[in-house]
Amino acid sequence: MPGPPRPLQPTVDVRDAQPGEFGHIGELRVAAYQADGFLSETSPYADTLRVLGMDGSGEILAAVDDGRILGTVTLVTWPQGGEVLRAPGEGEIRALAVASTARGRGIGRALLTAVMRRATAREVRELLLLTQPDMRAAQHLYAEAGFGRRPDRDYEYAPGHRLLAFGMPMAAG
Repeated sequence: MPGPPRPLQPTVDVRDAQPGEFGHIGELRVAAYQADGFLSETSPYADTLRVLGMDGSGEILAAVDDGRILGTVTLVTWPQGGEVLRAPGEGEIRALAVASTARGRGIGRALLTAVMRRATAREVRELLLLTQPDMRAAQHLYAEAGFGRRPDRDYEYAPGHRLLAFGMPMAAG
């Protein structure tokens, strides 16, 4: 017999992450990327994921349900940006991750909505992100939210290894 239907809206609270949660958030990011096969056990990017934004260079949001952190996303704004930000008024979404045990509850969508609201509050005029070419579910989520491909902002981090850029103009005011 099937279980109860899942709620249409996530039952999570998306809020600023607290410094005492950073270690857990770093490990959640790594585990989520590894669970989907987007990060090898030996990838040096794991170290970046573990600390991204924790030095004050980004705003880290956490999706919390009953005291448990189930997902996270980071907003980076000019001039703190990494590979994709080029001018004032630009912001970048980084390290969107949902625990594999919490998938299918709309947590990724809730995090994306919250980080878009945060970008608007920070007067970001264009919101950008980079994603691996094989991250199809994430790309679908971004397209549903209104992001479009920005090939002019693609980033090649090593010869033959390209990240795809997506962007969205943000409403003024």
